[in-house]
Amino acid sequence: MRSPLDDFDHPFDSDREGPSGSSGDDAQAGSDGEGEGGVEEEEVEAGPDVPAPSLDELRAAMDWAFSGEEVESAVLDAYARHAELLLDENRRVNLTAILDPREVAAKHYLDSWRITQFLPLFGHTVVDVGTGGGFPAVPLAIAEPMARVTAIDSTRKKTDFVQRAVDELALKNVLVHWGRAEDYLQSERADFAIFRAVSSVRENVRTLRKVKQSVQDVVMLKGKSWSREVRAAEREAERLGFRLDTVWEHSLPGEMGEHVILVYQAPGALGR
Repeated sequence: MRSPLDDFDHPFDSDREGPSGSSGDDAQAGSDGEGEGGVEEEEVEAGPDVPAPSLDELRAAMDWAFSGEEVESAVLDAYARHAELLLDENRRVNLTAILDPREVAAKHYLDSWRITQFLPLFGHTVVDVGTGGGFPAVPLAIAEPMARVTAIDSTRKKTDFVQRAVDELALKNVLVHWGRAEDYLQSERADFAIFRAVSSVRENVRTLRKVKQSVQDVVMLKGKSWSREVRAAEREAERLGFRLDTVWEHSLPGEMGEHVILVYQAPGALGR
């Protein structure tokens, strides 16, 4: 963990490429997962001819990705089952461009699970903005059953899938909402609003500008370009009342990239 004041001479800044499939800080990104460096996936054509990995393959991949982590076997069992559902549905509906079992385990499930090791989710409300195939909402809800998680996406086919997965996994602490997070938060409040692989830092704070009093902390999962995004968003975040509070860097196994969790304190945190 590092202080935000230490962030801006980061070694990853030498790589000036922007997010995959985007151009510049204001690029609008999809919400369906994560590509190289933990940003966005490129859209892919899903097809029924692409065989999905078996449950055993996916469970073995979870063991590989979570090697050395303190995680219950039942959690990895549930992750493997969700991954099986995800990759089967992906043959009909585009949910993810990541198909290799080990990449799925590390880039979707380990990356999401690590939020639970950093943030106190027990008893708190979480809104997953742009959940796509259910990330990080489903892994968070499985790992922390006492968190109350809302998975939001504006694409109906994606929320339909997430709802089926939630029902299949019997997750009682997940609400699936079809629509826009900024509309949902007009009447609801959240301790944490989480953006994973959803646009730039600047666009994310803009998304919440009208509902900033409804959120205490804004969490963004980013890849190697994070410090450039933070700098580009600094003025806008300050204007809207969002303050960068904490930066937590971590690595994925198998040289799959350096990732970071950014936590911005939102105006709704005042007086807590």
